Amino acid sequence: MKRVIGIGGIFFKAKDPKALQDWYKLHLGIDVQDWGGAAFDWKQKDGKLAGEATAWRIAPVDDESFSPSTSPFMVNYLVADLTGLLTLLREEGCHVIGEFDEGEYGKFGWVLDPEGNKVELWEPFSKI
Repeated sequence: MKRVIGIGGIFFKAKDPKALQDWYKLHLGIDVQDWGGAAFDWKQKDGKLAGEATAWRIAPVDDESFSPSTSPFMVNYLVADLTGLLTLLREEGCHVIGEFDEGEYGKFGWVLDPEGNKVELWEPFSKI
């Protein structure tokens, strides 16, 4: 079974998210949107949009979406079979957080790594 096949997003906390978002926009040209981040569209070899994107977001330090981790960052990894991978991770004794969630962009699941960092696993609706 393939496990992680790509990166779906990078999320990190900041003491002053607006100032940091403005810095990234001004100095690195990242098109930061009102939701605090940007989406980097995936493209096919011919340049056409593939229909998915890598998310990048700066969150305030009190953002609860990283819980139960206290780490200031979270990486979202792309997977082909979320249900199968979560089952396998549980069998291997990993700390899987709850059940998976299905939303607008696909299925999401979470696991804590040995240092307590929350890892998000994402299976998009479109098959890769």
